[in-house]
Amino acid sequence: MARLNVLLLMAVIASALWLVRTAYDARRLFAEIHRAEQEGLRLDGERVRLEAERQGQATSRIVERTAREKLAMRTVTPAVTMYEGQATATLAEPKTAGKAAAKPANAPASGAAR
Repeated sequence: MARLNVLLLMAVIASALWLVRTAYDARRLFAEIHRAEQEGLRLDGERVRLEAERQGQATSRIVERTAREKLAMRTVTPAVTMYEGQATATLAEPKTAGKAAAKPANAPASGAAR
């Protein structure tokens, strides 16, 4: 009978240790779940903030300012517009022509009498 009591005592002690271990693991897992949920909420808030910032950066005023400052771009005006016929003619002309090539063919000479 003593052996049976010792065996039952050992079984109760093993069962108690297993129960303590299981409760510890459950608390640890619950804490990990809570931390993961908090991290998810933090990341969700950061995502919302970044989306708002992206939408703010996508406004035409900010895009235009960035293009001017960082890319040195400027708005197109008729003075700087080159048309298809002009672009090929300008590229075909030699660069050494100087001022004579810049005057129209039918323009009078500067010292000519009228």
